[in-house]
Amino acid sequence: MNVYDFDKTIYDGDSTADFYIFSLKRHKKILLLAPSLIGAFIKFYVFKIGTKTQFKEKMYRFLTYCDLEKDIPDFWESHIGRIKNFYKNQQRPDDVIISASPYFLLEPACKNLGIAHLMASNVDKNTGKYNGINCHGEEKVRRYREKFGNAEINEFYSDSYSDTPLAKISNKAFIVKGEELSEWDFSK
Repeated sequence: MNVYDFDKTIYDGDSTADFYIFSLKRHKKILLLAPSLIGAFIKFYVFKIGTKTQFKEKMYRFLTYCDLEKDIPDFWESHIGRIKNFYKNQQRPDDVIISASPYFLLEPACKNLGIAHLMASNVDKNTGKYNGINCHGEEKVRRYREKFGNAEINEFYSDSYSDTPLAKISNKAFIVKGEELSEWDFSK
């Protein structure tokens, strides 16, 4: 079984950021949230106050202005072509996607691609609030073990060394930059 991160790994970009921009173009009222989002950004990224989850919950407030039943399918109709060729060329039926992005956003893409196993952050699509822990770092390993036990990970792929915990439990691990793959550097 091979395991993949989603954003910037098999998808060329950040799906949440892309969906935010897509939604902003459709729902101009999202701009009303800009001051609080800028404040949350400065608080977390500049002054290092609060958690990433708290920052993301502020950002996800934009969802209250969306028509998700229409917006999400329309988004993937226009963005599914951003799945990287390296992935399309090696995709297997037992692939697993583990991502910090919201489950509700990635689920339609995974269904479209024929990916049966998805683990992602549980975010309430109506409120933007997390139901549980952000699916990041060690949490990805915990969720993998919870679902698959000690099943072997043949190969793991990610764009970020924050995923080193998953790389460590894999037979082989690769860092992804664009379409380029290189072996994981465990010294980072």
